[in-house]
Amino acid sequence: MDGLVKSVDGLSFQLQRGKTLGIVGESGSGKSVTSLSIMGLHHGDNARITGEILLDGTDLVGATPEQVRSLRGKKMAMIFQDPLSAMHPFYTVGHQIVEAYRVHNDVSKSVARKHAIDMLDRVGIPQPNSRVDDYPHQFSGGMRQRAMIAMALSCDPDLLIADEPTTALDVTVQAQILDLIRDLQKEFNSAVIIITHDLGVVAELADDILVMYAGRSMEYASGHEVFERPQHPYTWGLLGSMPRMDRERTERLIPIKGSPPSLINVPSGCPFHPRCAFEGRTNGLARTERPPFEEVLPGHFVACHLTDEERRQIWESEIRPKL
Repeated sequence: MDGLVKSVDGLSFQLQRGKTLGIVGESGSGKSVTSLSIMGLHHGDNARITGEILLDGTDLVGATPEQVRSLRGKKMAMIFQDPLSAMHPFYTVGHQIVEAYRVHNDVSKSVARKHAIDMLDRVGIPQPNSRVDDYPHQFSGGMRQRAMIAMALSCDPDLLIADEPTTALDVTVQAQILDLIRDLQKEFNSAVIIITHDLGVVAELADDILVMYAGRSMEYASGHEVFERPQHPYTWGLLGSMPRMDRERTERLIPIKGSPPSLINVPSGCPFHPRCAFEGRTNGLARTERPPFEEVLPGHFVACHLTDEERRQIWESEIRPKL
């Protein structure tokens, strides 16, 4: 199908070193495209990025490919969803960490190898002196993800992007990887962007949360605010569909009706309006006018045509009692 796809439309956020931003949304919301755009990993003439992406004052959009390559790995790094496909199967894990480290540091192979062993040890891989010579397929899923984290942090980047880092892992290993990311962030004082569809993950890690839908920002606030006083119907839907330990076993999850729209043909007005249970309360605005992304509480931004009072009443009387 031909057409112009705005995978990300009008996105804006900032992140300080030592802080974690969680980007949440369904598949196709633009989360991963955002991360790939920051890393400069969109290739070819079919992808176009406009605006600014500032990393310590450097505009990555206006930078040359050579400039971006010099920053990738050193100033910014990424943990991919599937480390088995992200790592080269023909080279040992140690070789790949050494190569990434030596690109940005003028050191000998022996020094880089010692650094690789140290990084594997720091991410909790047993017997790093021998495992450094193993290939990716010889690691379990959780250990491969640890090795990927070691590679990403080998040059002490200012920004670490984790794209669905626990999706392919079982629950116990997921918790271990999240604990590892949090501990290493404190050690390296990196800024972290964690991309996920799982609100439980961002509840564990994120200082601030950005909720995306159809390539646009729906809500942005601190993690506490998003869970205690969410302002957007889409965020309400995500919270309602999330399993909770304090729910009765007989209680059913509350699904969001419908499916995300095609990005080639995004609905007019608010892109969420075809699925929104409260669209009828906006006097037709949700169908025709794009809502501004505005601050409704200190540090709390939302794009919704419902009034502040309407959102407060709906949350307190209709949504919160069901969660």
